[in-house]
Amino acid sequence: MSEATPLDALSFTVSGRISWPCAEVYEAVADPAQLSRYFTTGGARGRLEVGADITWDFHDFPGAFPVTVVEAEPPRRIVIEWDGAATTGEKGVTRTTFEFEPIDDDTRTLVTISESSWLVTAEGAKHAFGNCEGWTGMLAALKVWVEHGINLRDGFYA
Repeated sequence: MSEATPLDALSFTVSGRISWPCAEVYEAVADPAQLSRYFTTGGARGRLEVGADITWDFHDFPGAFPVTVVEAEPPRRIVIEWDGAATTGEKGVTRTTFEFEPIDDDTRTLVTISESSWLVTAEGAKHAFGNCEGWTGMLAALKVWVEHGINLRDGFYA
């Protein structure tokens, strides 16, 4: 993007490497029982697959959030949408893409999370930065959960 190109939406990408095979890391995100152990401090319901009835709950943001799976291509990709404030789309949702890339002969996985798109406003930036912080925390918690079986978020928010 050049300086002359106007910014029409805010988005971000975060990534990290996890020392487990791609299929196992994918499963740790797609499976609500595992997701509830390290990320959704209030619990997850529904497997991350197209057509499933899914909600996520967090102690730091109480109330069940509905999640819609737009794409699921095990073990490489999951795309979800969920409600967002100050978003650019007519539906009022953000789109989050999880990509799982096997590296080092599938002994490790590169996990990349991208989310878009918020309005280029102070409110849009507040929500984008907050979600970027949340997904970065999720990646750290995922790594510690998959590699060591530890819930990094336990007691962190409540």
